[in-house]
Amino acid sequence: MITLGLWPIAGITTIGVTDSDATATIAAAIDAGITSFDTAFSYGYDGESDRHLGRAIANQRDRFQVMGKVGQRWDANRNRVVNGSPEQLIADAETSLSRIGIDAFDILYLHSPDPNVPIEKSADAMEQLRRRGLCKRIGVCNVDLEQLDQFCATAKCDAVQSPLNLLQQDALEAFIPRCREHGASVFVFWALMKGMLAGKITRDHQFAEGDSRPGYAVFQGEARERAHRVVDQLEKLGQETGATVAQLSIGWTLAQEGVAGVMVGARRPSQIRELAAAKLMEPSLVSRINSLVLDS
Repeated sequence: MITLGLWPIAGITTIGVTDSDATATIAAAIDAGITSFDTAFSYGYDGESDRHLGRAIANQRDRFQVMGKVGQRWDANRNRVVNGSPEQLIADAETSLSRIGIDAFDILYLHSPDPNVPIEKSADAMEQLRRRGLCKRIGVCNVDLEQLDQFCATAKCDAVQSPLNLLQQDALEAFIPRCREHGASVFVFWALMKGMLAGKITRDHQFAEGDSRPGYAVFQGEARERAHRVVDQLEKLGQETGATVAQLSIGWTLAQEGVAGVMVGARRPSQIRELAAAKLMEPSLVSRINSLVLDS
């Protein structure tokens, strides 16, 4: 399953996104057959992601699966604040539902653990939200193995979000298998590694001022050069298969054991149309890509 992640259209770290861009991108996703959307209370300084989604799916909400996240917000100075207290999680959920115009989330995640609140307490609050009917399933994001175990010891964890891509495969070793042990579905983010595996970032690309991506290790030094070598090989493979670099990257991720779905970000209609066309990859092609990554 491919889900449209709405962070890029929230207007915080992605430069130059307009309301019309956001509306057109969600509409293009729906036209391309995408029925699952990932939003969060903190996607936007004033709930922009929730509001864009609500307008897009009005009068047809039963067609779509909506995943939300609670426990992060922005303060008056636009600094990110993590608050995993039960009171805040409940307030966030109620506010997001109102913004979107739905009665319940299909999946509601704890966005990240709060270092000042025991994760068990946050997990219990998530269970309360399920019992109240504000969500059908619950999950957690941005946790390590210990935190995952602690959350699952308190609540029935139905879903977990985890980063995974051709350049960052650590989750395959222990994290995703542990999720499976807990009976939790895994939904992957960063399948395109902030655009690097979309095949559109050249070696001499200069990021705009304010773009957050240069701060990530994969965009620095030898790690960036290795990423470009991987993309070079994917481009050659794409000429043979008829798939784009982005479609190959997503197809590989979808094919990994334990992965229930991939969340992709887009800020223009053309981007989501390309990504929505990605297909689950055959094992033989997965093996070829594994080899080219090792050799790059």
